[in-house]
Amino acid sequence: MIPSATKFDPAQPDGTNRSMEIAISADGSPELGLTYEIPARCGIAVRVRKGQTLTVINPAGFQVCDFWIFAADDLNEYSSMEHLHTSLGSIFPKVGDGVVSNLRRPLMTITEDTSPGVHDTVIAACDHNRYRQLGVEAYHDNCADNLRQALIAIGLRAPAIPAPFNLWMNVPVQPDGSTSFEPPVSKPGDQMSFRAETDVIAVMSACPQDVTPVNGEGTSPERLKFRVTGD
Repeated sequence: MIPSATKFDPAQPDGTNRSMEIAISADGSPELGLTYEIPARCGIAVRVRKGQTLTVINPAGFQVCDFWIFAADDLNEYSSMEHLHTSLGSIFPKVGDGVVSNLRRPLMTITEDTSPGVHDTVIAACDHNRYRQLGVEAYHDNCADNLRQALIAIGLRAPAIPAPFNLWMNVPVQPDGSTSFEPPVSKPGDQMSFRAETDVIAVMSACPQDVTPVNGEGTSPERLKFRVTGD
């Protein structure tokens, strides 16, 4: 736990896991067409050039991916779910929609979604304090730290912990505004593809949540896969 007298540093993890060791390259540049694995409970960052496509794959079907996009030339510009809501007039992005930044420009466009299209743009990334609120006393792997570590692993620092685009996460919103955490409705092998509208760094976390049914009922967090294609 960060001492109360210590100034908060958004780039500093509360704990570590394999995310610090599994970068796909020194600066996150991928081998085009090669399928990479994100181990369960871990996060990886990848550079995607303008015009290239990133495909995120859900082998188990029930595994949620916390997903962020940063402008490669300035990490202070990043995907913003609150700006996305304004841009779309909706909390449910779909194929053809641009994932916009805090400067209101599209960083990537959704070009494919083989799932029923149920994703979340409302819930913050799980973090150390969230698990403490859920009754977990010891350190628990979490998506906020996976983001931090994935960027550290390629020599960068997170400027903030933006709200993620939670791929395949099922958080129904009721007419009265209430929400709940439900198992994903995606199926094994479902995938989403994103075309980069500018050079970006995408970060993906195989969400470690195992206290609520975010990653399914009676299941454990699983791996994800991804690849980058194009010129």
